[in-house]
Amino acid sequence: MTFQNNSKGYELLDSGYGRKLERFGDVVLERPCSQAIWVPSLERRIWDSADATFDREDGNRWDGLQRLPRHWVIEECGIKFNLSVTDFGHLGIFPEQRAQWRWIGEQVKTECARSGKAPLVLNLFAYSGGSSMAAALAGGAVCHLDASRGMVQWASENAALNDVDSVRWIVDDAHKFMAREIKRGKVYDAIILDPPTFGRGEGGAMYKIERDLPETLQMCRRLLSENPLFMLMSAHTPGLSPRVGGNLVLQAMDGLGGSIETGEMLLTGSEDVLPLPSGTFARWQSGAAQNRG
Repeated sequence: MTFQNNSKGYELLDSGYGRKLERFGDVVLERPCSQAIWVPSLERRIWDSADATFDREDGNRWDGLQRLPRHWVIEECGIKFNLSVTDFGHLGIFPEQRAQWRWIGEQVKTECARSGKAPLVLNLFAYSGGSSMAAALAGGAVCHLDASRGMVQWASENAALNDVDSVRWIVDDAHKFMAREIKRGKVYDAIILDPPTFGRGEGGAMYKIERDLPETLQMCRRLLSENPLFMLMSAHTPGLSPRVGGNLVLQAMDGLGGSIETGEMLLTGSEDVLPLPSGTFARWQSGAAQNRG
């Protein structure tokens, strides 16, 4: 696979009328965004200069696809990502996770400096591996799991771009894998998860967040080590507000002390660009980890 090197990162240029205008390196794209119900700030001619647009009306459809490279590379938070357009409008990166990647890196780096050891990090529903790269580049030993073989392959290509070789790659249903790890007595110092609203793995196993998330979090709790660092959950499900996510994580971590922080994940650009909500997060951190920082 040939990559076009590009050190420029992501920037939200504008949003409104149910759309968003974004720059990924040198590539500018216009895509749908149901949250952006306000009026755009930029003139229509600037939006019209986008390299390509994606629509979900009358089925998923790209316009201008021929103007885009098959693959290109950007760098965000010190992490290189191989990008490519997909039939669903995704590119292989969720830049609203940037604040989470920085936070993960800080926690893992602090623990490495304190203990001199690589903390064990489990990343579930791990997509193209932004969080896995953040943890690994900071010194963690990562187990990366996704039910899609194609996405795990994509993540492994990102690992190669970042010269990362401390990742264990798993293609499996999350609950089946966690059940085996619990049976084996395996534990992790930190767990990251970004569960889908609805998902189906290669084996046909179905995941529904409103039905399965409480069990997922309880299994995560059982997989945490005796002195865990953190658990970070993010989600893009309408209705799963920061409060809902926080309540779920609070119940799962009951009895462990520490603290929980919740909030919205945002797509951002320059100071005069309206931040665009794009999902939520809830993260638990042990009291000991806070003191270490």
